[in-house]
Amino acid sequence: MVDNMNSPADLPQRPIVSVDLAIFALAPEGLEVLLARRGTEPFSGYWALPGGWIHVDEDRNLEAAARRVLSDKTGVATPYFEQVGIFGDAERDPRGWSLSVTYMALIAPDAVTLRHGGNVTDVAWHPIDGDTTMAPLAFDHAAILRAAITRLRNKVEYSTLPVHLLPEAFTLSELQAVYERLLGRLLDKSAFRKRIAEVDFIEPIAGEMRRASNRPAQLYRLKQAGSTVFFDRTI
Repeated sequence: MVDNMNSPADLPQRPIVSVDLAIFALAPEGLEVLLARRGTEPFSGYWALPGGWIHVDEDRNLEAAARRVLSDKTGVATPYFEQVGIFGDAERDPRGWSLSVTYMALIAPDAVTLRHGGNVTDVAWHPIDGDTTMAPLAFDHAAILRAAITRLRNKVEYSTLPVHLLPEAFTLSELQAVYERLLGRLLDKSAFRKRIAEVDFIEPIAGEMRRASNRPAQLYRLKQAGSTVFFDRTI
């Protein structure tokens, strides 16, 4: 019997595959993204989106790999999470043909414990200026970040996505303020609250109020953690 199987040397080169994360939080100054400073080549000293290789003996699928990387970098296990896209070509990484499966995560900043290690020397929040950051980014991460920011801002108009940038308990005024900051415009209070009531995705926390200068405000939470509801029209 003739063995027609190719030897490893005859097989075509396999692409480098990683999962990368665009992790967003909302600070008092505006939207921020979490970046990691690389400690090794290529792009040693450059900031990059946090990422890592797929662990074939541990990660059951791509999302599991991305969630593992997220937990390793921030200590957060279950925020809002969605795939932004797959980015790949022969030029993005000097080590060879590579592709990145990129996910977007939205996190309340007070829920994060920043961590670094391995080939990362530092991690820090960086403000978003337009559709990028002031820091030059490694690889093609500037283009990936722009794609994630565009996805986030587009979905603000017709979904409950911004709620994932808030702490677990929040007031309706705090929720409206997040929408206004991401949209860059003010919203009518009564119309906003009517829209939120129509989609029915939050619930009051019994007996929990936020103390304010005039009168206490009711605190709310998501009915289903990690969920996103879509409006039938833009907000």
